[in-house]
Amino acid sequence: MTVTAAPPRRPAAGTPVRRERKPRGDGPVAWLFLLPALVGFVVFYLVPTVRGFWISFTDWNLLSDPKFVGLDNYRDMVQDAKFWNALRITAEYVVINIGSQTVLALAIAVLMDRLTRSVLVRAAIVVPWLVPNVTVAIVTLFMLDHNVGFVNHVLDVFGSEPQAFYGDSDQAIPTIALVNTWRNMGYTALLFFAGMQMIPRNLYEAAAIDGAGEWTLFRRVTLPLLRPVMVLVLVVSIIGSFQIFDTVAVTTKGGPADATRVIYYYIYQKAFNEFHMGYAAAMAVALFLILILLTASQMRMLRAADSDLR
Repeated sequence: MTVTAAPPRRPAAGTPVRRERKPRGDGPVAWLFLLPALVGFVVFYLVPTVRGFWISFTDWNLLSDPKFVGLDNYRDMVQDAKFWNALRITAEYVVINIGSQTVLALAIAVLMDRLTRSVLVRAAIVVPWLVPNVTVAIVTLFMLDHNVGFVNHVLDVFGSEPQAFYGDSDQAIPTIALVNTWRNMGYTALLFFAGMQMIPRNLYEAAAIDGAGEWTLFRRVTLPLLRPVMVLVLVVSIIGSFQIFDTVAVTTKGGPADATRVIYYYIYQKAFNEFHMGYAAAMAVALFLILILLTASQMRMLRAADSDLR
């Protein structure tokens, strides 16, 4: 017996046809929540950036109207020995700061992952990061003072000569770099620690069964699987290190003998001490482009988009 399905009924004449409404997406609501951040980005970042690019092509002393000079500021910058010296000093600071900060933060993160996951310990190591840079600079300026500093008193007890940490041209940049390493390594360690929590425990157990020790586990399991987090930390840390200013402004003011005049402090001097706003903007644009190139190079070399975790 064959059963034939009844044909669909047609609506009677004059009966309105009801169309199914398509569900509305979450796009409008999402844009509504993003609107404050977008407005802030445009007002405080995009507009000043575009204006800074325009100022870099002018001669402006803040008192008179800007005068368009084309590429003169960039030509002067290429021939400015102080600009290249400031870049060299900044690069030296970045290498010392990022190298020591990354190594110490990784060590702290591994120790927390292996020994304790206490919330109290995590809160304690992040305390220095919560202290403003200016406060840290003032405190260390007194602690490392050549005559009355606590550190030199300790060195004297052990029979060592007092050191002019901030006053010696060979020690000033390493001192500033290590002070900022102490301040930031706790926060960086927390980022590494959070990345380690995403690594499956069974990988460590399988490697340990195969006879892998702690160093092998770290080198063959932790480091490869931590690469995406490490790329993020390195990119953010390097950008922040190139923008070092407040510690230098409080402790050495670019001295002794320009040994700590980093690029940000040199830009500040040209803009607000010598009122060469156009030239200062040109150096800021150059620094902006350098940071973009460094960021792109890091992400490409470290394969930021890839993950060994499958």
